[in-house]
Amino acid sequence: MKNLIRKIVSVFPKPIRDLYFKYEDKWLYIFFGGLTTVVSFVAAGFAKWVLEKWGGFGTDAISDISTVFSWVCAVTFAYLTNRVWVFDSTTKGVKNLIVEGAKFYGGRVFTLGVEWVVMRVGFAWLGINYWVVKVLANVVVLILNYVISKVFVFRKKKDEPAEEANG
Repeated sequence: MKNLIRKIVSVFPKPIRDLYFKYEDKWLYIFFGGLTTVVSFVAAGFAKWVLEKWGGFGTDAISDISTVFSWVCAVTFAYLTNRVWVFDSTTKGVKNLIVEGAKFYGGRVFTLGVEWVVMRVGFAWLGINYWVVKVLANVVVLILNYVISKVFVFRKKKDEPAEEANG
């Protein structure tokens, strides 16, 4: 996938190519973050629809259940894409993968709490449109998740060479 994106970028004028390669991990994070947001929204919408149609739940429960369901779907998708294409994780071995995954999911548990608070306050308590609050919550979460992933989860070790930007 990264090679396909690089081939597409290679047809752009040099200043745009240079800008892309200078900030490649951030562009890839935005791209895959956008796809993760789609996964999150589709899962949330599906859960909301099921809960309203067949569940007979109130807004608090719909907010909570749909948020957690969409979180599980989105975080699993995000871990796989971030690991492979955004941060180029070279972690090997079952124990190390478990540690890396636990750090990733642990960071996402924190941002799940942030999203839950924003959804509960905005949608359930203040009555703001569900999707307006969902978009706001996802912007905040996207930024927090990048920082957590870059600083705590996929941090390159000092003896680990950085991948060549144009490689």
